Amino acid sequence: MIDDFFRNRLNQMIDLGHLVAVLSNRMPWQEIEASLAQLWARQLKAGKKIEDLDLFGPVSAVAGGGISKAGRPRLPIRLMVALLYLKHAFNESDEDVIQGWGETPTWQYFSSNEYFAHQWPCDPTQLGRFRKALG
Repeated sequence: MIDDFFRNRLNQMIDLGHLVAVLSNRMPWQEIEASLAQLWARQLKAGKKIEDLDLFGPVSAVAGGGISKAGRPRLPIRLMVALLYLKHAFNESDEDVIQGWGETPTWQYFSSNEYFAHQWPCDPTQLGRFRKALG
């Protein structure tokens, strides 16, 4: 990956001794992502068998089967897990943790951003849907 010449990386902007930055480097992110990835894997759908008639006689086809590539691309699992952790660690609401993420470089470093971003990582409702999917 090519570095952005005009922006500083987050690890150069923050104190790497900050508790959240230290925790970011010690968390088993790969194991967490691997264990949760199966929950969001695209599922194979059986489809629906359709019987029809054409000029040459009866015809059957399967509609809606396979793996759909439709829909919005999912957000990184590490980002969503990091947001949930920050929400519970700092006792924030969904809206406040999303807004705080856009203002706090240490939180962005914790969720694996390389450069500071002013925009929100996601809509606050997506955090609730992610939490609900986890169960």
